[in-house]
Amino acid sequence: MKEIDKSKPVMVTGATGYVAEWLVKLLLDQGMTVHATVRNPMNKEKLSVLEKLAEEADGTIKFFKADLLHPHSFKEAMEGCELVYHTASPFFLDVVDPKEELVEPALRGTQNVLEQANETESVQRVVLTSSVAAIYGDNIDLKKSVTGKFTEKDWNTTSSLTHGAYMYSKILAEREAWKIYDAQDRWDLVVINPSFVMGPAIDPKHVTSESFKLIKKMGNGTFKSGLPSLACGVVDVRDVAIAHFRAGIFTGVEGRYIVSGHDASLLKMSTELIPVYGDSYPLPTKLVPKWLLWFLGPMMDKSLSRRFIRKNIGLRCIMDNTKSKDDLKMIYRPMHETMQEMFQQLIDHQLLK
Repeated sequence: MKEIDKSKPVMVTGATGYVAEWLVKLLLDQGMTVHATVRNPMNKEKLSVLEKLAEEADGTIKFFKADLLHPHSFKEAMEGCELVYHTASPFFLDVVDPKEELVEPALRGTQNVLEQANETESVQRVVLTSSVAAIYGDNIDLKKSVTGKFTEKDWNTTSSLTHGAYMYSKILAEREAWKIYDAQDRWDLVVINPSFVMGPAIDPKHVTSESFKLIKKMGNGTFKSGLPSLACGVVDVRDVAIAHFRAGIFTGVEGRYIVSGHDASLLKMSTELIPVYGDSYPLPTKLVPKWLLWFLGPMMDKSLSRRFIRKNIGLRCIMDNTKSKDDLKMIYRPMHETMQEMFQQLIDHQLLK
């Protein structure tokens, strides 16, 4: 892999996103020029946080209007960039039309960004934000693993528009990225596959991520009767940003990287909060029996279908993060730090409602 010239501008798509804002901060702190693509460069209120980050750093930021669904939308922002970070992709579990709301933006956005990279001679490397959702669809998939862990060699072959639409969107987008990459030989592609991203946001007022929705429900009593026995990987948003940064800057990186700090569960997340906040907030301390979820889950939450329950509840989820530790030199921060700083941020900004 070629060494990236840090004096050249770097493009970040979806720069106001949960992960992207931390990535932008890292780039600015390194004195780099960031070409940030956003939906509306005139929204000064939403962009003020990024502008403040630039004021406090040695780098500079420039905003460009771009739309995932519009071809050539990224042309101006990408001009002169050797390094492109494509982080923009929707993450919503409660959708009406999964094809229109999830699949189309993820797939066409990836196509538009990477096809623009083909047309922009300066581009040397693209770092794509994917997800472990492109690696597995349900926890039961672990039973097919030869190593007993999910690795970068695994691909999700079980999700669809009707079962795990978000996961399906990530599969299609990443597959398309590798297809476009394989058809050319000028720029490198590195893919980051984070697990469930948690931790404090640069600007919590604008965060609508599923991560924050979950933690709010833990703190406001929604789950006081108990949590589903759902295992998952967990990673701090700041560690995800570091992984992106290093994937762009380091030589000797290639392929996919599972970025996951801990094999955990929903109850483990709550457990990390209880020592500090358990006396003041109705944090869940127990599990809902699987049989009860089976009968009531589909009526309480449409995402808790019986198919989902059968393939996930009570089953292990183990991630192999060895490659990220070896190549990206990742040292993942403690989970209690991630959870407690996130929860405290919700309290401080009066968002725990």
